[in-house]
Amino acid sequence: MFEPVIAPSASLLGLLQRGRGDGQLHALAADRAEAIAALEECVTRDPRADWQVESRSLYYARLYMELEASLEGIEDHLHSAEDLVSDDESRTGLALSVLGHLAAYGRRDALLMLREYAATGANWAWALDELALRDDDRGLLLLGTAVLDRFPPGPEGDAELRDFIRNAYEPRPWRLWAAYHPRVAAAGEQSPFDLWQRQLNRGGVTPGWSTADVLAWADQGQLGDLGAGAFLSRPEPVRTDEDRSGPDAVDRRAAAAARCLTAVVRPEDRPLLLEAARDGLPGARRAALRYLVEQRDQAALELIEAAAADVDDRMVRAALELLGRMRGPEVLVQARRWADPASGGADSALGETAVRLLADAGEPADAPLVVAGLRRWISVRGVSGAGLGSLVDGAGRLAAADAVPVLRHIYGEAASSELRGRAARALAATDVHFPEGPAVECLWDCEESTRELAARHVATTGDARVLERLRRLAADPAEEAEVHAAVRGRLTARDSGR
Repeated sequence: MFEPVIAPSASLLGLLQRGRGDGQLHALAADRAEAIAALEECVTRDPRADWQVESRSLYYARLYMELEASLEGIEDHLHSAEDLVSDDESRTGLALSVLGHLAAYGRRDALLMLREYAATGANWAWALDELALRDDDRGLLLLGTAVLDRFPPGPEGDAELRDFIRNAYEPRPWRLWAAYHPRVAAAGEQSPFDLWQRQLNRGGVTPGWSTADVLAWADQGQLGDLGAGAFLSRPEPVRTDEDRSGPDAVDRRAAAAARCLTAVVRPEDRPLLLEAARDGLPGARRAALRYLVEQRDQAALELIEAAAADVDDRMVRAALELLGRMRGPEVLVQARRWADPASGGADSALGETAVRLLADAGEPADAPLVVAGLRRWISVRGVSGAGLGSLVDGAGRLAAADAVPVLRHIYGEAASSELRGRAARALAATDVHFPEGPAVECLWDCEESTRELAARHVATTGDARVLERLRRLAADPAEEAEVHAAVRGRLTARDSGR
């Protein structure tokens, strides 16, 4: 997938790309042609870095309805020449989801566009899932032949069909087609037997029944098709050769070995584990360290500190990942030392991980360290990075009022709507002006959790737009149940208080 190019946050396009509530409000006030052009840019060039944690489709669909916009731009995108050579679902997934919501709102042109694309397009499975939720039985039945023609007759095509039916996100169309197409009915009946056969035919190697055997197994070239599951009688997914040779293959073996160690380690094995955690081969070292951390061994913190200074970046990452999962009073004491700017190591990888640990599990007195870590992150990395969300959550959890300015900055600049939602939650816990400030905009946000948060906190007096928006959300059938509950609760409480 292409790397999205995000426009400045003050521009109409930038607001819409981020899914901010102000984006909808500005689009409705802007020149209609300009607003539609920006909207089409967002829908045909998905601005999300991770579509699995960021919502946009309902947000954009609502704006299409408000602007009474034509769908020609989406149609041109779906049927472009690129669709003939690329089946990358990220290219068309957002556009198809928007069409799904528009079909639910009653736009016939969106429904017909989904039907046509399901019959002819590269990403037909996504379109079919949208239709499974919105189309009637007759419309789905008419698609059956076109979809089945995608699976050529013969054993290979039948196997592909069985696999597709078994993994279908929305099974409704296949159940309908089974009554009219014997091939679909047969494939649906055979799919469970294919899965059982694969499970029965699995093979693999397992470690021996001693601590030394497990540590040696952690560094073998092959994890085995069953991994630790074979040793512990728990099935695990089959791994391909590419999976086993990937950059995290050693981590997977180490994690499996650490689970095995819980079954075989005896008290007299502790010296062997300590030696492996200090100086062992990569797999054995990570497995032993992971086991000692999970057992809350008294030497674990010292070993983590040593591993975090290792010359092997992979060992450093493994140690920091384990530190982030540690809990307990003694861990917090050590984390405060590592995170303290006075120690000189607060800006190291170990210090940053320690700050995130305090954000996740620290006490109110740790708020200044978390705020300092949050400011340091923004000054170095800007509003991006996988660890920023934990710091934002921590500022809210610890009610760190000093973090309000930087949280507002994150809220306004974040390209990720998921991160912006976390900033909004933190502001709700720290900013006394949140109800009459950001909460108002959040009622139009693309994320349902952010709209729900706004509905629970927004001030219902002072801004005439608020009550109108709450009533529209309450009446919108496409809105999520959690948002409906929050909105109706606020409206009921307000009406009963009159």
